[in-house]
Order: sequence, then structure tokens, then C-alpha cells
Amino acid sequence: MMMFGCATVATAALTRSASAISRIGSQALAPEGGLVPPLPPAVTPPLPPAVPANAALPIKPALLRGALDALTRHAANIPHRDRIAIVDFSAPSSELRLHFLDVISGATSRLLVTHGSGSDPRHTGFLHSFSNAFGSNASSEGAFLTDTYYVGKHGRSQRLLGLDSTNSNALDRAIVIHGAWYANADMIRTHGKLGRSQGCFAVGEHDLDKLFDHLGEGRLIYAAKV
Repeated sequence: MMMFGCATVATAALTRSASAISRIGSQALAPEGGLVPPLPPAVTPPLPPAVPANAALPIKPALLRGALDALTRHAANIPHRDRIAIVDFSAPSSELRLHFLDVISGATSRLLVTHGSGSDPRHTGFLHSFSNAFGSNASSEGAFLTDTYYVGKHGRSQRLLGLDSTNSNALDRAIVIHGAWYANADMIRTHGKLGRSQGCFAVGEHDLDKLFDHLGEGRLIYAAKV
């Protein structure tokens, strides 16, 4: 049985700062004594042009529609919406089921990725169920936001924030991105499938940089089984 633990994550407090602007009435005096017009209200950057859900891509149309819908639904919480990752958990772990998608150009690439042992208790290589419960060791479905990096028991890793009710415990469950030897391609040649995590998105040790470079912080990972 191949089951391996994920790193423990401490929740980082997010701090924000604000600046105050002095005004005379509703306007301020310029150095020359003229009036400076009030500042315009802040505007949320528009979404990038979305790839049509029926585009000729190596991603199932229903899965792509779900990811693009999530990108729109959670736009206020996703700072960078130009690139996303989509995990097709209907595919076995022996297939390249983590899809990178450039939403603007439509360019794609793929990687291997594990699922949790609680989602596949008999280690068949297929994900059978999702869970958001503590101690389940299962993968969760839904929209995740890539958060900060840290170094833990699996080396360089990245925290994830769950944006849906189906994955809202991701941060506290320490569901993260990390590299692992049991996610390397040679596991498929030897065992016909990858090892299992405790719910984390584990990728091959040599693929971790590709994932970090594509997503960075503040982008969407959408995981589902359709």
C-alpha cells in the first residue's frame, strides 16, 4: 500500500494597509491653489477573454465549462485570471490529468497528479469519492486559490485556499501542492499507477517547478470528476 502524508501548514494571517487622503469639503487644493477633482472609485479589473467552453482542447467540455464558471463566480477572490489549472479526477492517476490552460491564448499542457488515499481506499488508481472532512485523507472537489509558498516535510510546497463549500477546509486540512517521488512517472512503469497522498495535489519531483511557474500565487485550480 502506497500512502504518504502531506505537509502541515500554519495559517498565515493576512494584513492590509490603507492610506488616508485629506480633503477640503469634497475636493483638495493643488499646490498652485487650483482644485483637484475627486479620485475616481476603484474599478475591479475585467476578466480576461474566456476560452469558449466548446473550444478544441484536450479537456472534457463539461469539465472546462465548470472551470470557466468557477473562474467567473469567484472572480472577486482570484487576483490573476489569465492562467488556470484543471484536474480531471475522472481519469486514472496513470494519465496526465492536471491540465494547464492559458485562458487568453488557449494553450495547454499536462502533468501527472495524485489523489488522496481516502478517495481510493483499495488503491485502484481511480478516485472514487471526494471529502472535505478532517481526517478523511481524501481529495476535495471544487475551486482552489493558490496561496503562499513554504518549505515543509516535502520540501517546497504551496498552500491552497478552498473557495467552495466542498473544499472549504483545505487550508486547515493542509491540502497543498508539493512534489513527491511517488508521483514520478516511473511509478507508472513499475506499478501502473501513482502512489496516493493524504489529499494533497502531489506532482513529480521534476514537475513541481512547471506547476509553480504556470500558476504562481493568486490563481485558480479547479478539481472535479465529470
